[in-house]
Amino acid sequence: MSWLTEETGLTARVRERLRALHPGVPLGELETLPGGHSGLTFSITAGSASYVIKAVPPGQRPVGRNDVLRQARVLSALAEAGSVPVPGVVAVEESRPAWFAMEFVTGEAVEPVLDDHRLDAGLCRGRMLALPAVLRELHRSGPPALEVADPLDPAAELDRWSRTMSAVPAELRQGAGELTEALAASVPTGLPPVLTHGDFRLGNVLCAGERPAAVVDWEIWGHGDPRIDLAWFLLFADHRNFPRLGRQIPGLPTEDELLAAYLDGLPPPPDFAWFRALARTKMAAIMGHNLRRHREGKHHDPDQERLPPTIAAMIRTARDLLG
Repeated sequence: MSWLTEETGLTARVRERLRALHPGVPLGELETLPGGHSGLTFSITAGSASYVIKAVPPGQRPVGRNDVLRQARVLSALAEAGSVPVPGVVAVEESRPAWFAMEFVTGEAVEPVLDDHRLDAGLCRGRMLALPAVLRELHRSGPPALEVADPLDPAAELDRWSRTMSAVPAELRQGAGELTEALAASVPTGLPPVLTHGDFRLGNVLCAGERPAAVVDWEIWGHGDPRIDLAWFLLFADHRNFPRLGRQIPGLPTEDELLAAYLDGLPPPPDFAWFRALARTKMAAIMGHNLRRHREGKHHDPDQERLPPTIAAMIRTARDLLG
């Protein structure tokens, strides 16, 4: 990692801050953590303590998924509120390249329907049923004082994913035009905005046994309609939503079970079928975008060629939900 030391001094800067937190304790080296999708992600030890470091890549602007300081702000606010389990932030540096350090939380982040794993079916069910309460608490008690752009209402969210879908090759999005027109013709009134995760699902929650230990990957958090988060979470409950990709696991809770657990006795949210259709539109757009990038040689991943049946199923079932 010579480039880190020579070009950015990140290694020295991180070690200096951790040395102040753990005087006299031996420090490890920065080790790259695989699987990160935003900025640079490393791990480092300080004696028996372990930390995760998120940093802006050298030469890149701290915007979008690379805005690690924005992630640090929401994690700090949630940790202070105490209602949603998140890693604690222990150090933040704004000088370029910006970075922050958070506690390393031990746990597994596995998406039962999509990931390759050998987890017990009962354990998967327990984890899935534990998550609605976490999402409910996030929506109920998210700190409103965080500075954010204008909240995303249903119309803005639809516009965002309609534009993404329009960039997908036509042969991959048959029926998508009619779908987005139907969504646009029936946009529901937005609910009061809450703190949203943006990609809430088991694959972004570290679990210790059945217990959610920490919600991670806060790159796209914001303020918006809670039904957007909720419908996205429910999409991952059923393997049939992902032809050629999903794996059948007996006993997993249904979308209706997870919805009932989230509602906790409250009536169903209004116009929820529209948001379930929007979640499928979003998934089809994301998958179509990723497949296009693979075919154009921008991100080589032959596994993306498995996506067309799921893209088609997302569009078809979204239209069915709209009647």
